[in-house]
Amino acid sequence: MHVTRTIPALFAATALLISGCSDSEGGIADSLGGGKSLETNGDEVIQDTDGTGVEVSKRLFDKADTVVVSGKERDQQLKAAAVAVKLGAPMLTRHDGADAAVDAEVERLGASRVINVPGEEEEVDAVASAEPAGDAAAIASLEPGSPSELAMPPMFATALSSRASVATARAAGADVQVLAAPDPRATQESMRTVTEQDTLALGRQFGSNENFQARAALADNGELPGGGGLVFPGRRMVALYGHPYGPDLGVMGEQDPAAAVELAKKYATDYQPFDDQPVVPAFEIIATVASGGPGDDGNFSNETPMEDLVPYVDAIVDAGGYAVIDLQPGQGSFLEQAKLYEELLKRPNVGLALDAEWKLNPGEAPLSRVGSATSGEVNEVADWLATLVRENNLPQKALVVHQFNAAMFPDRENIVTGQPELAWVLHADGHGDPQQKFETWDVLRQGLDPNFFMAWKNFFDEDFPTFSPEQTYRDVHPRPWFVSYQ
Repeated sequence: MHVTRTIPALFAATALLISGCSDSEGGIADSLGGGKSLETNGDEVIQDTDGTGVEVSKRLFDKADTVVVSGKERDQQLKAAAVAVKLGAPMLTRHDGADAAVDAEVERLGASRVINVPGEEEEVDAVASAEPAGDAAAIASLEPGSPSELAMPPMFATALSSRASVATARAAGADVQVLAAPDPRATQESMRTVTEQDTLALGRQFGSNENFQARAALADNGELPGGGGLVFPGRRMVALYGHPYGPDLGVMGEQDPAAAVELAKKYATDYQPFDDQPVVPAFEIIATVASGGPGDDGNFSNETPMEDLVPYVDAIVDAGGYAVIDLQPGQGSFLEQAKLYEELLKRPNVGLALDAEWKLNPGEAPLSRVGSATSGEVNEVADWLATLVRENNLPQKALVVHQFNAAMFPDRENIVTGQPELAWVLHADGHGDPQQKFETWDVLRQGLDPNFFMAWKNFFDEDFPTFSPEQTYRDVHPRPWFVSYQ
């Protein structure tokens, strides 16, 4: 359970609801003396829904002699951010339709000086940022010139956080960590931060307080290869696909586990020059294989004994990689088959893949059609896997869904995603020439839940030609997070 922490706990009883700006006189900080901290009551999201920064200003400042008010243009906001951080003043932005909210906050703060940008602003160099995606990080790196006398809790932001929110937090003296994803498990540093004290998150992309707190509660569950506790972002993966029994089902089984690991590491190394994030080697191991006959259990799927998978799982994990257990259930159940490999899935670096191509209804013959699965079948696996993660204190786990046409998941829109325990991956299995593969890719992305990360498969025999690492990362848009080879 994620417990409430205060900074320091000694001052929780003072019930400080809001802080004072350091240039204020006679404010809360002054009346109580130095060494006080902003009151917190668990991890909290400051939504800042309109991007004006008003909510952040209200949370961090009880009053301020100076307020910096920016126009809506990016260059104006970057200039205003530099001024606000230098002066220790809150920053507000006049977006369309937000004048009343901004004016009301200026009045609440009791400011005797309003610096308008553009206008007669201070002589301060604007924040230097080449691309808008880097603005939050650039502002967070500024040194506050007159921070609040109240100690501020650490704060998280992303590229989507408003410039005003980050500038106001930094002006107050808060340490602002800009993350690649709105989740406190994004980096080793953010995981450590959120487990040691309460934190504030800037922006509605972090979701509700409940959502943010649920993710924070998982931050002490260990890291994944490449750092941090999220499957994606933070790393990409390049995987060999196959079965331990031999080469007929994919490249992974063409050699023993040690040799397969070396090959996977080579592929990952080949991709690394084209990406700033770590590229992690992986195996996608077929655990249950669709069959032409019913077998002893009548489900047209052969379940590989877990002990035959263990050498490959051990090998890739010991090499700092990731393993994905792939299910081809025939007439069987995804959930029943997943439970056969529960002990493997209890490992922190092992995910699960559902291959609907080989999912048949009762009475259907193998290869009579491309298989399909309902959202209900996927959701029950997701619920079980998320519970497994929580109950075993595991880092986030990949749940991969294979698809190459719309009919494989006829009600895909009803798949429930967003669980903090899971990283959802849509694996595009299309093969052929580049035009065919891109057409499949584009079709699969239509109407796709934004919680899915995209994955791409390169085929050695069915692609014409097989993409090189450079082509895969250069020509496939968006760039896939997971690339497998079959």
